[in-house]
Amino acid sequence: MILSEVSVRRPVFAAVISLLLVVFGILAWLNLPLREYPDVSRPQINVSTSYTGAAPEVVELRVTSPIEDRLSGIEGVRFIESTSARNLSRITITFDTSRSLDDAANDVREAVARAARNLPDDAATPLVSKSGLRGDMILYIIASSSKMNGVELTDYAERTLKERMERVDGVSAVSILGARDYVLRVELDPDRLNALNLTPTEVVNALKRENLELRGGELSGPQRTLQIQIPRSYNQIADFNSLVIRQAPGPLVRLSDVANIFTGPQDTDEMFRADGEEVIAIGIEPISTANPLTVIDAVKREVEQFRPFLPEGTDLRTSYDISVFIKSAISEVYSTLAIAAVLVVLVIWAFLGDFKATLIPAVTVPISLIAACTAVLAFGFSINLLTLLAMVLAVGLVVDDTIVVVENIHRHLNKGKPALLAAWDGIREVGFAVIATTLVLVATFVPIVFLPGTIGQFFREYALTLTAAVIFSSVVALTLGPVLSAKLLHRHDKNHPEAGLARLLHPVENFYGRFLKRALNHRWLAVVIIAGAFGGIYYSMQFLPRTLMPTEDRGSIFVLVKGQEGASAKSMQSAMLQVEKRIQPWLEANGVESTLLRTPGFGTNGDNSGFMILTLKPWDQRSVHASELVGDLRKQFGGIPDVNVVPILRSALRVGSRTPVQFVVGGGSYEQMEQWTEAIIAKAEENPGLTDLDIDFRRNQPQIRAEFDRERAAALGVSAQSLGATLELMLGGSTVTQFMERGRQYDVWVQGQSDQLSRIEQLSRLTVRSSTTGELIPLDNIVSFKTVGEAPRLPHYNRTRAITIEAGLAKGYTLGEAIDYLDKIAAEVLPPEAVIDYQGESLDYKTDSSSIEMVFLFALLVVFLVLAAQFESFVNPFIVMLTVPLGILGGLLGLLYMGEALTIYAQLALIMLIGLGAKNGILIVEFANQLRDRGESFDDAVIDASVRRLRPILMTALTTILGALPLIMASGAGAESRQAIGIVVFSGVTLVTFLTLIVTPLTYNLLARNAGSPERVSRELEAQMEQAKETD
Repeated sequence: MILSEVSVRRPVFAAVISLLLVVFGILAWLNLPLREYPDVSRPQINVSTSYTGAAPEVVELRVTSPIEDRLSGIEGVRFIESTSARNLSRITITFDTSRSLDDAANDVREAVARAARNLPDDAATPLVSKSGLRGDMILYIIASSSKMNGVELTDYAERTLKERMERVDGVSAVSILGARDYVLRVELDPDRLNALNLTPTEVVNALKRENLELRGGELSGPQRTLQIQIPRSYNQIADFNSLVIRQAPGPLVRLSDVANIFTGPQDTDEMFRADGEEVIAIGIEPISTANPLTVIDAVKREVEQFRPFLPEGTDLRTSYDISVFIKSAISEVYSTLAIAAVLVVLVIWAFLGDFKATLIPAVTVPISLIAACTAVLAFGFSINLLTLLAMVLAVGLVVDDTIVVVENIHRHLNKGKPALLAAWDGIREVGFAVIATTLVLVATFVPIVFLPGTIGQFFREYALTLTAAVIFSSVVALTLGPVLSAKLLHRHDKNHPEAGLARLLHPVENFYGRFLKRALNHRWLAVVIIAGAFGGIYYSMQFLPRTLMPTEDRGSIFVLVKGQEGASAKSMQSAMLQVEKRIQPWLEANGVESTLLRTPGFGTNGDNSGFMILTLKPWDQRSVHASELVGDLRKQFGGIPDVNVVPILRSALRVGSRTPVQFVVGGGSYEQMEQWTEAIIAKAEENPGLTDLDIDFRRNQPQIRAEFDRERAAALGVSAQSLGATLELMLGGSTVTQFMERGRQYDVWVQGQSDQLSRIEQLSRLTVRSSTTGELIPLDNIVSFKTVGEAPRLPHYNRTRAITIEAGLAKGYTLGEAIDYLDKIAAEVLPPEAVIDYQGESLDYKTDSSSIEMVFLFALLVVFLVLAAQFESFVNPFIVMLTVPLGILGGLLGLLYMGEALTIYAQLALIMLIGLGAKNGILIVEFANQLRDRGESFDDAVIDASVRRLRPILMTALTTILGALPLIMASGAGAESRQAIGIVVFSGVTLVTFLTLIVTPLTYNLLARNAGSPERVSRELEAQMEQAKETD
């Protein structure tokens, strides 16, 4: 061990190594960003294409499918989902995390450009936009005023507040929610238009023609040149009232003759309420790569700086601030880290009973963790919940190597050796074991880096941080450990070896030695124990529920509200108010701090949706978990007519507001797939674990179908384009031009009078002009209107027609159980041509679960090969690896006992147990080989090695166990993930430590009798070289 030998000879050199690690680690820490989790944004590209006047079936056939066909060949596409609605095609392409967002966007643009050549001539140019998959709003700023109405407050927010927020670094978009956009409304009267022989499009053309800001050229003189500008003439209501629509021949027709003109909100379809009050909200959406904590703090500072300049009676306050959860969770992890460090030091002191001896491994903790920050910064990582969790686990691991070193140097001191010589001999004796255990742990953690997809990106920082901490701890143990031992520990300290728990270990060691002597006569007992472990693993897996992420209490509950198909905005607002009123007593009784309510809901395509966010009291101010509150909420929402209310909890990986279960059925026509999904739902409703079952397809939305008589229209000189333009303008409205007021430009909104166009029979009042005769043609001459039930949206998934079954999970029911259940039902009821797939969190579960299993097998192989290289044998590594099933069994039994599910966190902890379990076996096998090399008999070497390594094994095991204990006891924000890892590590290390002390000596005695030492080839070579010299 060159590094250790140099350190013993040159102690200042060893001290400088540790000091440099600390200096660089502190510098790295000061420059590390702080965030909740690693950036797991997955590139996502949206393609939107407008096709005015086209039905969903036409949009699907002529726009969506041709574009999807071109997109299918792009590299790295994870899945494609699309919706074809009336007038609009919307396609979302989600890529693997390995793809660059910019590169993916460029590939999509090229594919769309090729597809655009085959699109209908009257379809708009496809619009390509990019976003990360974490495009959620992270903060809401609530604006209210006692002096301004909704229109005035919206105008102020748009003109002033939004612009200030958009300038903040890291802000991607600022949305005004509940807006009452200030416009000049021109509401056309169809009867007055007909009486004056005018059409709506002629009014629009007049507005565009007259209300212009023009340049009149320039006037050049001998001294100067003057620009001539013709400003807009229409900036007030009176101006627009007098705007001439038609001139001679005949009397002048002004805009006021055919329309009601006034300023007001563009529409009142959107409603946003905060804590029972209708308000304006400013939603902050960050750039996908930005640090949410930094963005939120910057936005809050901007608000506080601007607060003194707010108009009288105006107030700003924050709501749904995700930094509250992030900061609380990080604070909890820091507390856990401190508790774990204290417990580990207390364990060392309890065993050694001496402050100086305790100090040596204790200093390893801060040095290793601080040094690990250099690796975190070098890899471009951040300080987040996962890197901090890695450091918590590292507390129990980084002291292990130093404990082994210090304990062995103690043993040499007790033989009467001087301190310097004891440090020299002690480190030479265990140096190989220290390196072996370190490499095994590294070989265990590194395969996690190769996990694909979102999970791989999510846990890469965790694995590499843990790896760096363990590597640095090994460096400290091999350099600073023997130096401090030589300086602080002395041969004359007779009481030290017998201090603390060490006194109590003598009878334990004696008993253990006698036990092994008898047990070696029954060495096949090891086979029975290992076989029992495999049987226990199989049994445990049958009863252990599986899911992707634990159900986290993130301090908020999201509520999705869906009304009946075809429900109007007004009826949905009424329904949302009823929902709010229904749960108001429950909110007050269950510690809900604030409520946000919006209709229509976020990201939806219709008015029949709503959304609520319930922000709960801080975790230390309530005793009820959010999942229990969700169960209560379902009861509160039961019985509300005409709406379906779905409360959900979002996990760390869930993006948007979709339920965790997303089960896709494809392979047939929409009629067939609707029947198939209804059959699945009929059976699934019998399962109490599945809640809020629904599908994303409906064929019964009431719509008005306009059947155009093309032959009659052609005879009358009416085109389909003029018909569509008239209906769209009068019923939907359009921004036609702008006007100036208070130095700002506002829209002029033209629409038909809603009270005259609210029933089908009233549509006969509308007219279009004949291009051949110039006469007005009533629409009922060329169009018949009737009410039908149609599908408003036609969904695709991966380029094929598909319908998605959505469901929530009841408390205690896992995602794995839900998917297995639906898979089973689908196999029973679906015909052979049907195809099933998954979306969202369900897709992540299906793909990442199999990935974890492959990584587990890969870690086993890597650890075995690393051990084989170190031991120069395939037998000794096999002996060590036989401890792995013991640790796995312990971890699974711990989960079963605590009633926990096998989450991704628990599976990562099981991978860790490969290295943690192998450590103990390495200490015994490696020392037994050394004793055999010194001439001890095989049986004596096995027994002596096991007894002599009992103390370091127990000490390292206890430090790991107690280091994991604070994770089990964790509470507050984000505790669920920490508890899963803590349970597996605690129970797994406990069982593997106890059984390794039995199994490893017995399997070594059973298998290693003919296995040689790692140095056997070197000794044989040296002997042959000596023999050759003598011969020469």
